[in-house]
Amino acid sequence: MTPKVDIRAVVFNEKNEILLVREKIDGCWSMPGGWSDVGFTVKEVAVKETKEETGLDVRAERLLAIIDKRCHPYPPSPFYVYKFFILCEWVSGEFAHTFDIIDCGFFALDNLPPLSLERTLPEHIFLMDKLRKNPSEPVYLD
Repeated sequence: MTPKVDIRAVVFNEKNEILLVREKIDGCWSMPGGWSDVGFTVKEVAVKETKEETGLDVRAERLLAIIDKRCHPYPPSPFYVYKFFILCEWVSGEFAHTFDIIDCGFFALDNLPPLSLERTLPEHIFLMDKLRKNPSEPVYLD
């Protein structure tokens, strides 16, 4: 079995709130992202998925983590998945809704909405916050 690659954009605003999207599939929230696409770099996927899911233009800055989904308390999945978390900076744009996203917005870390646990775990949001604030920290790798 070949692993699938899930790429998530980690976007914070000036209030230290994280960007989340509400998934139509389960009505819960996750960091913008999705499966990698052939012909796109990891950075390009993070930028593209954020634009498609939120309407916001971001610039991919750096890799924060590569997580092996089986090493963390995600629900069971039919796929073997590696998750790439890319720190992105919000450049411009306004919120826009798409066919597979119900809503999007920025949330304080102490007031997160119900998360789509198949896609985003709360502990990973907190880890990404820690890593982005400490650029000298190494990339988190399982």
